Amino acid sequence: MIAAALPPLAVGFFGLGIGYFVFGGAVFFKYPKESNENVNHAMGLWGIFMPGFMQFLTGTYIFLGLTVFTAFRSSPILYMAGLAFTAYGVHWFALGYNKYKNADTTVDGFMAVGFLWISIIGAVVFGLGNDIPVMILFILLAFVYVSDIPASLIHSPSWGRTKAFFQLVTGTWLMYLTFAATLNFALGYHLFL
Repeated sequence: MIAAALPPLAVGFFGLGIGYFVFGGAVFFKYPKESNENVNHAMGLWGIFMPGFMQFLTGTYIFLGLTVFTAFRSSPILYMAGLAFTAYGVHWFALGYNKYKNADTTVDGFMAVGFLWISIIGAVVFGLGNDIPVMILFILLAFVYVSDIPASLIHSPSWGRTKAFFQLVTGTWLMYLTFAATLNFALGYHLFL
């Protein structure tokens, strides 16, 4: 990477973390009740604009920096980050819109299979690249998607609550990654990232 070029990793981490707090918190704590149309509209907008837009922006920025503008030296880790942020961002556009429209979420179980694969690939790439904190993130994401498959396909409340638990744990880890990335890039710290 060129020293002056800073990928906006904290933007993507923060956006996804907020999405997991909003969606996971509502299901895990059963508050506010999702039966209210206004709640679904609010959650949908949060899903579209925080994890959706912020991750898509981050992934697009990374890919443009790797290809068109060559601001970053090519690396497997940065390529994987671009792939994950872009894919998860578009994924959250769909999740947020579905929540906003109160659409059937059964098909999310099939979507979760593909995102489980991206999570496994990310854990392998970041693990082999010795980026343990981000490898941990992708392992946590895999738990989210493993639990999302039965939660969505069979509408199991217990699996839904399990998924929400992993979303809250992952959201907390994402806030740490946001903190570490920001301090490392902005202040030259060397926190675990």
